[in-house]
Amino acid sequence: MGKVVRTLDVALGDRAYPIRIGDGLLSKPELILPYLKRPRVAIVTNDVVGPLYLETLSASLRDAGVTVTPIVLPDGEAHKNWETLNLIFTGLLEARCERSVTMIALGGGVVGDMTGFAAAAYQRGVPFIQVPTTLLSQVDSSVGGKTAINHPLGKNMIGAFYQPRLVLADVGTLRTLPIEELRAGLAEVIKHALIRDAARVDWLELHMDALLDRDVELLAEAVEWNCRIKATVVAADETEQGERAHLNLGHTFGHAIETGMGYGEWLHGEAVAAGTVMAADLSARLGMLTGADVQRVRRLFERAGLPVVGPNLGGPGRYLELMRHDKKVEDGKLRLILLEKIGRAVIHDSASVAAIEASIRACSEA
Repeated sequence: MGKVVRTLDVALGDRAYPIRIGDGLLSKPELILPYLKRPRVAIVTNDVVGPLYLETLSASLRDAGVTVTPIVLPDGEAHKNWETLNLIFTGLLEARCERSVTMIALGGGVVGDMTGFAAAAYQRGVPFIQVPTTLLSQVDSSVGGKTAINHPLGKNMIGAFYQPRLVLADVGTLRTLPIEELRAGLAEVIKHALIRDAARVDWLELHMDALLDRDVELLAEAVEWNCRIKATVVAADETEQGERAHLNLGHTFGHAIETGMGYGEWLHGEAVAAGTVMAADLSARLGMLTGADVQRVRRLFERAGLPVVGPNLGGPGRYLELMRHDKKVEDGKLRLILLEKIGRAVIHDSASVAAIEASIRACSEA
């Protein structure tokens, strides 16, 4: 894709920010400098991404006159907790970082979520920038300001809405992404198409093999249209009071899988894939989708190499118990995101327990 930088904006008034997408952006400090209060940054990464990209980003910023403080965390969803969050605060305090420091999240969704939450809390709020390095974080978690850590009783239950100043998505980092992480990112790509753009479902069916082969031009196109969907939804409903909840298709089932299996046993995208198949099955049981639609959803995830059958967590009752800890529960009712049709999501809070359990049985080992 050469030197082309794709640009779009998240329209949030005086908190609006740009998303830049391209290849080789980690070596372009001029894209970051306008968003720094002062020439001082703290780059938060992990012990997998750090050896690959920390020096590239740090050197480009140092050459531009920026003082860089690196903070390296252990990798993985299992470390998305208070203990690891405190490592960020310790690094900031030991380096005597002031309120004018800008934090940069260099990594996947876990790094982005924790860095954003730390930025929201450190000295009551410092600016931060998202530099996502996984497909999942580039198309989803880096955009929209959701920041959080996990609790043993529920995923992402402790956090804040806190928007970044900039999202810088270097698709070149996807060349080194493990294949299972690439597949996990495609789960969110498929989800966005299913909830918002039926034509993109056709596009994914046409280009899935090339995406798995890491065609950088197609990956950049995928990141751009996914970010455009996410940005439009976030601008309309920043704090998830309505339409933004549609982005959680498959997530209530999926978060139950992640929590029930233990954080890190299933990748987030893997759990979302299996959870979305459950949601599609339930949509059909409620008369919205056809059986053929459900099979189409299932086949698309299968082509991406993702699981379409959930694990046995101890039966449908255990799934429901975990699902009731979800943030989308209101007045004791499960607010599930289902599919009215391919390309259109709907919030549904009146599915019977029997119907939900039937879908869990049909789409899991339970």
